[in-house]
Amino acid sequence: MEATSLAKRKLGVINIAGITIAGIFSLRTLPLMAQYGMTAISLYLLAALFYFIPSALICAELATGWPKTGGVYVWIREAFGERLAFLGIWLEWVNNVVALPSALTFIAVMLTYIIAPDLAQSKVYMMSMILVFLWGIIFLNFLGIKVSGTFSTAGLILGTLIPCSALIIGACVWLAKGHPAYIGFSWHALVPHLQLGNLAFLTGLTLGFAGMQVSAFHAQETINPQRDFPRAILITVIVILLISIAGSLAIAILLPHNQISLVSGIIDTAILFLNYFHLAFLIPVAAACLLLGSLASLNTWVIGPSKGLLATAEYGSLPTFFARRNRFGAPTTILIWQGVIGTLLAFLYLFIKNVNSFFWLLIALSALMTLLMDMLLFASAIRLRYIKPEVPRAYRIPGGFFGIWLVAGIALFTCVVAFIIAFLPPSSLNYSYHDFYTLFLIIGLAVFVSLALLFSKSNRNRQ
Repeated sequence: MEATSLAKRKLGVINIAGITIAGIFSLRTLPLMAQYGMTAISLYLLAALFYFIPSALICAELATGWPKTGGVYVWIREAFGERLAFLGIWLEWVNNVVALPSALTFIAVMLTYIIAPDLAQSKVYMMSMILVFLWGIIFLNFLGIKVSGTFSTAGLILGTLIPCSALIIGACVWLAKGHPAYIGFSWHALVPHLQLGNLAFLTGLTLGFAGMQVSAFHAQETINPQRDFPRAILITVIVILLISIAGSLAIAILLPHNQISLVSGIIDTAILFLNYFHLAFLIPVAAACLLLGSLASLNTWVIGPSKGLLATAEYGSLPTFFARRNRFGAPTTILIWQGVIGTLLAFLYLFIKNVNSFFWLLIALSALMTLLMDMLLFASAIRLRYIKPEVPRAYRIPGGFFGIWLVAGIALFTCVVAFIIAFLPPSSLNYSYHDFYTLFLIIGLAVFVSLALLFSKSNRNRQ
């Protein structure tokens, strides 16, 4: 029986690292940090020190101690019980559903650069493409984790790493030819000069580094979880930190601060560079690569949390109806519901006027739910050290109880700070009413948390 189970495991270190990088890193987050210029280097390093690396270490310990499909749900359940575990995986799942319209908008915009840029002004076209890509990803995941994982890895290489490398090389060539940069290069420029009006974008930075736990959703498909998870996480941290810093600086070098669009900043930079070197015919190719990379990232976050929610159904926290799989092992019912909810949210696009503002509003709400889930996750790591010290962990954060409190405590503090500043509207985005921005986030967060708690309560009553 064990041999049969092992034979079904298809994912190794490179696959897990590819899935994790594809799930965490996105070129769409680079324009956010490009707004800070050289200061982005310091902010990235601080975010890595206080959030990304602690998160990676915690997930490595939890994933090798409890290498079961379900990830966040399993870890929080072991520490705090069923109700908070359901809240954690619900937040993990629903924050990605909320973020779907922004991700799909970026993808639809990239497609216009391949066929006809003017189509970006047509809401009918944009809405149609958003739905096509959404359901295309949903049905791709019906084919199982092997097909889905291969697509994520290929999309990461062709659609993220190669375009980002080209962007970085382009910025270096631009400077080597003596062209001016739109940022200053000095030690003083590295010192963060944060203002209230741009503080909220730091929440986007933590969101850009969030998601290390996505690899644990595929523990049962991993050849050797105890050996492969720590190695994959190390690769993930190094690759993401390097390309994030270099990619953000490349945009800041080539575009003026006030011309960096949150939605199209990447392709705007590529167009500027390609036009200058008389390579405009490659613009559709660049757009196609960016589109592929975004689809790979979106694919990772469609299947990962869905498998986590599937685990809650298998453990009895959801009706058995949600535990249905097809012959490839895909959670079909949950995937369909994700498509339905994503479709309803996507229709909001028909009513928006300022794409950048709408784009950030969804990112902020998604970040709030991610940070709340992270707080439960980091607290679980601390509690499990006390209540289940006997569980073997192939990787264990060194330093005993002091070590876990230090690492998880730093990550918890960072989450709390990022959670608070998310409610501050960025001054560079034109919100007619700042109160509306804050109220939207408060109501949105309250609704989704209440739904999870009410659903969990009704399920207990049913049992």
